Amino acid sequence: MHLIQFYDDNGTRAVGVTQQGETRRVNGAGSVYELAQAAMQQIGGLPAAIEARGLGEALDKSVLAREGRLLTPIDHPDPAHLHVTGTGLTHLGSAATRDSMHKKNDKPVEELTDSMKMFRMGLENGKPQAGQKGVQPEWFYKGNGHIVANPGHPIPSPAFALDAGEEPEIAGIYVIDQHGQPRRLGFTLANEFSDHVTERINYLYLAHSKLRACSFGPELRVGDLPRHIEGMSRIIRDGQVLWEKPFLSGEDNMSHTIANLEYHHFKYELFCQPGDVHVHMFGTATLSFADGISTRPDDIFEIEESQFGLALRNPVRTEAEKPVIVGGLY
Repeated sequence: MHLIQFYDDNGTRAVGVTQQGETRRVNGAGSVYELAQAAMQQIGGLPAAIEARGLGEALDKSVLAREGRLLTPIDHPDPAHLHVTGTGLTHLGSAATRDSMHKKNDKPVEELTDSMKMFRMGLENGKPQAGQKGVQPEWFYKGNGHIVANPGHPIPSPAFALDAGEEPEIAGIYVIDQHGQPRRLGFTLANEFSDHVTERINYLYLAHSKLRACSFGPELRVGDLPRHIEGMSRIIRDGQVLWEKPFLSGEDNMSHTIANLEYHHFKYELFCQPGDVHVHMFGTATLSFADGISTRPDDIFEIEESQFGLALRNPVRTEAEKPVIVGGLY
């Protein structure tokens, strides 16, 4: 089952569900967040909440995408209560992308960079046995709901950025219930979008490089994550494919389990506040930047994987410079 959010012909927010190859509107639903809140109050989860409302007219998702009417598959009425975070060095091959100086992972620990040490820690203890705690991953904060671009709409890159690069990832979608318990809705495609030139200056600039916009969706795949995910990431310039490369995800291609990554995010009480939404990105090993690509305004990012429905497409746009003025209240 897949869920989308969109604007109908009257400009009203609506929700669609895809089941057995057919997409239909969910009656009386203005948001997936609303459906999730209803699902937490009854047995049967999201499927039961959708069944209780019933289904309306058939939808053509491709038309909604072409007309720019798709929204991200979840948002929050108050964008400040949607948290966008992520983990890095979680995929097999991701360390080679991060640290091209190390071609092999068999050097003595004292000769490895911090990136390679972190990656090897994940290889050794990122998939613990049931009931045990694994090693914590690299973790980063991206922002809140204000940094999210809808599918099909431009991803803004600030004027001060040194790079505007895609990161094709899978994101987990969570809502915190009234007891402070994270409740996973499912997974979606995501473009984590980072400034890799800034990060390359010094690894301690990683936090700065992640404070950028992002996009995810268009569809929310309800349920568990497939163990093997093999999609395609590409950049389109002036109507032609400039670069493309497969990306892998799912636990068969990762050095951590999803459960381990979830534990090390939600172990913080800060991230267990009732009503909040979390979009947590699980990392990638595929970047056009690693192949020497530098994007330009109006380049289009395209990330697709058939198990997640429609492709995620966004052009990149450079924002005008904004003066920073700090005023006093004293």
